[in-house]
Amino acid sequence: MRTAVVRLALSALLVSSSPLLAQPADTGGELHILPVQGNVYLLVTPTVNVTLQVGDDGVLLVDTATEALSDKIVAAIRTLSKKPIRYILNTSADADHIGGNKPIALQGATIAGGNMGTAAGASATIYAHENVLNRMTAPSGKEPPTPPEAWPTDTFFTPRKELFFNGEAIEILHQPAAHTDGDSLVFFRRSDVVSTGDLFLTTSYPVIDLARGGSINGVIDSLNRLLDIAIPKDKQEGGTYIVPGHGRLCDEADVLEYRDMLTIIRDRIRDLVKKGQSLEQVKAARPTRDYDPRFGATTGPWTTDMFVEAAYKSLAEKAETRNR
Repeated sequence: MRTAVVRLALSALLVSSSPLLAQPADTGGELHILPVQGNVYLLVTPTVNVTLQVGDDGVLLVDTATEALSDKIVAAIRTLSKKPIRYILNTSADADHIGGNKPIALQGATIAGGNMGTAAGASATIYAHENVLNRMTAPSGKEPPTPPEAWPTDTFFTPRKELFFNGEAIEILHQPAAHTDGDSLVFFRRSDVVSTGDLFLTTSYPVIDLARGGSINGVIDSLNRLLDIAIPKDKQEGGTYIVPGHGRLCDEADVLEYRDMLTIIRDRIRDLVKKGQSLEQVKAARPTRDYDPRFGATTGPWTTDMFVEAAYKSLAEKAETRNR
């Protein structure tokens, strides 16, 4: 029986093109669980989407939301499985994706090798690209932005990290210079589900974090990689399901529309950059105007102006580098 803080809420995540449904769900502080397919579940929180893989070997999480939600996330997990939390996979170093790392990992247990069983007193293993660890730590003598217990315990620097868990092959695919320089897609191959973190959103234009190595071309490249993975069900919605960092559950058609939208905007801004237009002139030209009713915002943490500025700067910097 599910606890009061967790309810099965299919209506909150209907697969639809409605702009209203694409907005963040008003969960009232509660968490909602949606079975996706195979071993994979979507846990909707008031901040981000958390992906769960559950099976006989234990529980795996993709991202952990904020520290304040950690107790509710563990309570939600316990409605699905009493098995230990074994793995946490971080898609980026964003605070709203890694905030629960420490408290949730400390309630888990690592699988030891050979006949060792579970290491006594150990926490869950945290996987991430090494650039995520770099962002979460700090040079010697300085205070790190996150506590050591929240840091990834196993990092990779190659394009792909492989994991086999709960009878399923899992690929962690690094996407360089996209939302940031440490983003990863997580592909559950048997369940046919991809968890994207903030590489793909249904609630806004993509967040391009220039200070942490992001670029608009990198986001488009990651969406193209996602489209290479996803296979639609014949003449129907479904097939490969996509869990975005924020927003509703999607399939390939949703990613395709988002990729096309972003490519059109990128090409408009790039053309204006080639013509020598300034940032203010580009903003005045409103290259996003036909998509603003769906993805635009004038207030909040990521506005349309902020997106256009980040896209402009990443394209202008690339053009300047090419002309040197």
